[in-house]
Amino acid sequence: MGNCCAAPSDPEKKAKKKDKPNPFSIDYKGGSGAGTVLRDPTGRDIGSRYELGKELGRGEFGVTYLCTDKDSGEHLACKSISKNKLRTVVDIEDVRREVEIMKHLPAHPNIVRLKDTYEDEDAVHLVMELCEGGELFDRIVARGHYTERAAAAVTHTIIEVIQVCHKHGVMHRDLKPENFLFGNKKENAPLKAIDFGLSVFFKQGERFTEIVGSPYYMAPEVLKRNYGPEVDVWSAGVILYILLCGVPPFWAETEQGVAQAILRSIVDFRREPWPKISDSAKDLVRHMLDPDPKQRFTAQQVLDHPWLQNAKKAPNVNLGETVRARLQQFSGMNKLKKKALRVVAEYLSTEEVADIKEMFEKMDISQKGSINLEELKIGLRKLGHQVADADVQILMEAADVDGNGTLDYGEFVAVSIHLRKIGNDEHLHKAFSHFDRNKSGYIEIEELTESLADDLGPNHEEVINGIIRDVDTDKDGKISYEEFAAMMKAGTDWRKASRQYSRERFNTLSSKLIKDGSLQLKNRHS
Repeated sequence: MGNCCAAPSDPEKKAKKKDKPNPFSIDYKGGSGAGTVLRDPTGRDIGSRYELGKELGRGEFGVTYLCTDKDSGEHLACKSISKNKLRTVVDIEDVRREVEIMKHLPAHPNIVRLKDTYEDEDAVHLVMELCEGGELFDRIVARGHYTERAAAAVTHTIIEVIQVCHKHGVMHRDLKPENFLFGNKKENAPLKAIDFGLSVFFKQGERFTEIVGSPYYMAPEVLKRNYGPEVDVWSAGVILYILLCGVPPFWAETEQGVAQAILRSIVDFRREPWPKISDSAKDLVRHMLDPDPKQRFTAQQVLDHPWLQNAKKAPNVNLGETVRARLQQFSGMNKLKKKALRVVAEYLSTEEVADIKEMFEKMDISQKGSINLEELKIGLRKLGHQVADADVQILMEAADVDGNGTLDYGEFVAVSIHLRKIGNDEHLHKAFSHFDRNKSGYIEIEELTESLADDLGPNHEEVINGIIRDVDTDKDGKISYEEFAAMMKAGTDWRKASRQYSRERFNTLSSKLIKDGSLQLKNRHS
């Protein structure tokens, strides 16, 4: 559900926007919210106990603010999730589950603490521990050197978090460096897991099929839609590989290429600095990145491995400037994409779904504000889509999230968006314009510096030059729209592709329909 505990940023640089009605809301009728979300909140009025201050971060669903306990003066973080952003029943369940999981997990020094929850008419407020020591990669970069010993200490912490989760029946499903923050700016600050937005409860032997997570860290069995808690150890193995050499083990220019690399599961130990890394470290990486989840190490086996058992004796030799530079660039690229995606999100408006609304009204023959199966069949035929009745039934079942046998407007919009990925190019153009401040048609070094310097810290020049080198494929010293779009589309987050409808046959069907062209909804932006 987004970075909940980021370090403070300058509030003057974040102009607050008035929330617009969200046409994706499950009960959208011109702007009403999502009803009751939390089952047992601490209260309704967050202002009675806490004072909200400057903005700390912004995610897909809400904004995180500095939060002060009026009684004790303690500084905390408050993630405020706008109900207008909760588009479907699945989104609401995600928030509920995140809260339930954070309440369920025991107090642990490496897991962010949820203190209170509030819910009013407009938003859900999660008050939690403030982590102001920065992201994992940023700390490594700022330190200026990196060693096996330091990587072992970080890995030990991450595996301990996994072990606690698994012992309490929780699978994290989205372990990545961005989801680990340091509690404070001190050298010995604790590293904390901060985001449980994609986590789920599981029972022994239970298997899952929903594709969620972030592409670089996704286990092969997730792509095969048959997985369990072993995926968390795989993700930790990817993080360890990156910590030791500065690049992810499975990388490609496209998400399909990343998926193929993951499924091949060939781990490269030849590039620098692997020849100087200990055999024990490589052995652990191999066991954590075993493509067979039954053979892959459990969290306990990782903790028992000699490399971690002897972490304090691990080589303290600097792994080299190359690794630090790679980590810095990898972290920087994530920030550029995140910033661009935040810009994209701001442009989602009623205009985006005007044609879908028109389509909905035409199909709603009975004028009841909902579409039944027969109306959906007739409507698709009138629009020239030859879809078999059995396939229409599958679409109806998958989109009908409240199970009442009809599609209301919100459900119809959601399934339409799912199938057609509306407006991506137009949104990318708007995001590009955000960075292209002088409207030259290119993003230049000065513009990147102005946009990202605050996020990247004092060593930002090296990172920004690295971004330009990587993205600027024609080597003219600046980023064109085509180069920007290629960067944004490379290794994108796959979770949204199957986020709202996790049933395997619906995903299989929707992919088939898009591929063979039998269901191409009208898109005035295409």
